[in-house]
Amino acid sequence: MAGFSQGFDARAVELPGWRHVYSGKVRDLYEPVDAAPGESGQSANLLVVASDRISAYDFVLETEIPDKGAVLTQLSLWWFEQLQVPHHVVSLDVPEAVAGRAMVVQRLDMYEVECIARGYLTGSGLAEYRESGTVTGIELPEGLVDGSKLDEAIFTPSAKAEVGEHDENITFEQMARLIGDTPAQRLRELTLDVYRRAESIARERGIILADTKVEFGLDATGRIVLGDEVLTPDSSRFWDAAQYEPGRAQPSFDKQFVRDWLTGPDSGWDRHSGEAPPALPADVVAKTRARYIEAYETLTGQTFTP
Repeated sequence: MAGFSQGFDARAVELPGWRHVYSGKVRDLYEPVDAAPGESGQSANLLVVASDRISAYDFVLETEIPDKGAVLTQLSLWWFEQLQVPHHVVSLDVPEAVAGRAMVVQRLDMYEVECIARGYLTGSGLAEYRESGTVTGIELPEGLVDGSKLDEAIFTPSAKAEVGEHDENITFEQMARLIGDTPAQRLRELTLDVYRRAESIARERGIILADTKVEFGLDATGRIVLGDEVLTPDSSRFWDAAQYEPGRAQPSFDKQFVRDWLTGPDSGWDRHSGEAPPALPADVVAKTRARYIEAYETLTGQTFTP
C-alpha cells in the first residue's frame, strides 16, 4: 500500500518502561513498570495506545486501517483543547514507537455506562423508535424518519458490554439504579453539554454531529473527568452538512465503507453466521483511511501528518 504506513497493532510492540495490561477492540493499555503504586495498589497513570485495528458488527477485523490510531488520538486531543473540560490526559511524552498515537492519562475509576447524546434520529435509536415511538424510554414526536433532527438533543445511555458483545441501551432510570441518582444526573448534564458545544463547532466546519458517545470516570480526588477517546469517527456520527437529506441513510465520516463491503455480495460473509469476517480488500482499506483523515482535516483545519 504505497503512500502510507502499514497498520499498527500495539499488542505486538514492547515499550521500554511500560507493561501491557489490557487490549480492547482498538486501544491497548500499559502501566509503568517502575512507578510506585497509589493507595489502590495501582499506578496513578496509564499509557493509552490507539492501534490501527478496526471493528465491525462486534468483530475485530484481521485487516487494519493504516494511520487510523493516529487519527483517533490526534482528533481526541484537538477536541479536548476545544472543549476545555476536565479530561484524563496528563502528558504526550510517550515512547517513540507509539508517538502520535498514544497519550499518558490518569487512571480513572470509570463509570460502567456509555453516555450517548443524540441530536438526530438514526442507528439503534431509529430502530427502537420505529417499534415503540421511543428511544431508551424517551417519547419522540410521530412522523420522524432516518436522519430527522430532534427538537432538543436527548441523552440515551447504554450499559457497557464485554469485547465482542453488544452494549445494551438502557433507560435513564436503569442507569440511575446502576450508578446512583446524583452521578447519573451529572453525567447526563455533562454529556449533553459536550454534545451541544461540539455540535456547534462541527457545524461551523460544514459537518453535522448526529450523535456521540463519551465516557467518564472519577479521578483520585473524586472529580468527574472525561476519559477515553472523544468525538472521533469511532465514537460519533459525523455527516457532511452539504449532503444531508432526511429520509435516508446519510454518508458518514467513519467505517461505512467497511460495513457496506462486509454486508454486500462481494464479501461472501453472512453477519449472522457467527464466523469471523474475511480480510478487507485494498480499495476498501484505502477509502476507509481516506475518510478518517478527511474527518480530521475538515474538523481541525489541519493537514494530517502520519
